[in-house]
Amino acid sequence: MKKFVPYLNASAILVGLTMGLSSCGSMGGGGHATSSNPGDASTATGLAFNEEDGGFQVNDFRGQPEGPNLRFIEGGRTVLGTFEEDVANTSDNHERTVTVASFYMDETEVANIHWLEYLHYVRLDSSREFYESALPDTTVWAKNLAYNDPYVDHYLRYPGFRFFPVVGVTWKQAQDFCLWRSIVVNQKLAEEAGYYDEAMEAESDLPSAGRIPLESGFVLPNYRLPTEAEWEYAAQALIGTQWLDENQTHSRLYPWDGHALRNPYGKQLGTFLANFKRGRGDYAGIAGKLNDGAMITTYIYDYPPNDFGLYNMAGNVNEWVQDVYRPLSYQDFDDLNPVRRDGFLDEEDGYDFANYNSLINDRVRVYKGGSWADVAYWMSPGTRRYLEEDSATSTIGFRCAMIRAGTNY
Repeated sequence: MKKFVPYLNASAILVGLTMGLSSCGSMGGGGHATSSNPGDASTATGLAFNEEDGGFQVNDFRGQPEGPNLRFIEGGRTVLGTFEEDVANTSDNHERTVTVASFYMDETEVANIHWLEYLHYVRLDSSREFYESALPDTTVWAKNLAYNDPYVDHYLRYPGFRFFPVVGVTWKQAQDFCLWRSIVVNQKLAEEAGYYDEAMEAESDLPSAGRIPLESGFVLPNYRLPTEAEWEYAAQALIGTQWLDENQTHSRLYPWDGHALRNPYGKQLGTFLANFKRGRGDYAGIAGKLNDGAMITTYIYDYPPNDFGLYNMAGNVNEWVQDVYRPLSYQDFDDLNPVRRDGFLDEEDGYDFANYNSLINDRVRVYKGGSWADVAYWMSPGTRRYLEEDSATSTIGFRCAMIRAGTNY
């Protein structure tokens, strides 16, 4: 019996058709085909899937695999913007209603141990120049009028700081880390799925650090920096304020309920809910009863997580996001998955950066969340600041995000 192959001539097609089409994608029992259960044959042509000698291959799919350290953030409608008094008089994040699609986000900030692991593998398989470009700037701790030398020498590499957030990294370095992490995680998933073994059996070229086909069904989308809208939505975590059907009892000034900065409940009554600067010269309180327990950064799992299960979405370190900064981003936006990639509709020429009349250009990126050195004002999710993408400080780190692929919400 001659096999039906779609790219043969018309007479071959006629022969194939007269031999009778296969099950036409029937699922048995009358069910409809789905992504995870597509059936044995196409519902469009009736051709059998996964036949040898040129048949269309439909791999098993059980949903997007779970990536390390990621938390699922269910999307929905929200009101973005600052609810704080605009003490900086920036007027750059007015309230507006948007919808954010579901995505994933790291439950913690990327820590020193994660960056040291990155440096280890970069040293093994990259040029010396790239390795040096990946090194954090540890001199961000240095101050002319402060004795921060121990942090310069020890913060990144001393084992006691392993699970403290990495700092001294630029926006560009964070982007490179996301790319490396995507490759490494997907290669591990490929090995666990036997992808390399199957390629060897088929005597085909083995995949390297390049793209593993999305059609395989076992790879993850790329890790990346979250958009500003995603970050702000995840920090609000208003999933915890729902009541009955599509009703929210209240909004939030911080990633937790209320206007207070201390825990109002149980055994942790009176303890601070984030690592921040309480006031001029007060980073941690007095000996014997330190108020937030950290004079600089702190353990990435310190303080209660928000209702999405994310730690330190306020305080500890500010976090890089994808967006280019513009003061009118709230005005020039799409209301579904908003992001500002560049100067579209608000070109940098209008800010006179070249003549030093503004700091705004297409290379300044937004950072969010407040840090160990910031007062409480900056811990409100709607506040925003910006810095050159190739600059680094001791108060800015980051966490990764990832799309939820193959869904409509």
